[in-house]
Amino acid sequence: MSKVSYYTAEGLKKLRDELKQLKDIERPRASNAIAEARDKGDLSENAEYDAAKEAQGMLEMKISKLEEVLANARVIDESQLDVSKILVLSKVKIKNQTNGMVMDYTLVADGEANLAAGKISVNSPIGKGLLGKTVGDVAEIQVPNGVLKFEILEVSR
Repeated sequence: MSKVSYYTAEGLKKLRDELKQLKDIERPRASNAIAEARDKGDLSENAEYDAAKEAQGMLEMKISKLEEVLANARVIDESQLDVSKILVLSKVKIKNQTNGMVMDYTLVADGEANLAAGKISVNSPIGKGLLGKTVGDVAEIQVPNGVLKFEILEVSR
């Protein structure tokens, strides 16, 4: 049984676009590579054929996994979310109490996480530790190298 995952409309569109790309462009390309390799003769000693079949298998597995994610994906209705506490899609400004560094993050679903863009997964240790907190709270988050303390400075959408 797969777990439901929540996405923004933009994140869900990216997943659908990726699936369409894999099905409409990559799948025919893999089939053509197999056909070309098959035309080259004896299949028992044809490394190119074996590689093309393996690549096709990996592609089909990726398509299957994406279809499963999409089947269990739900779009988050931002208008229904409480803006007073940290939830999925909250934009937070936090201050590391150890070094005084202030950081801005948006909490997103696993598939949309991108640390370089300031998007962290709600399932990451920091994301989990921030969920449900409000402005002024101090989140004590257990990470592999100890405990981090973050003061919540701002919460917005």
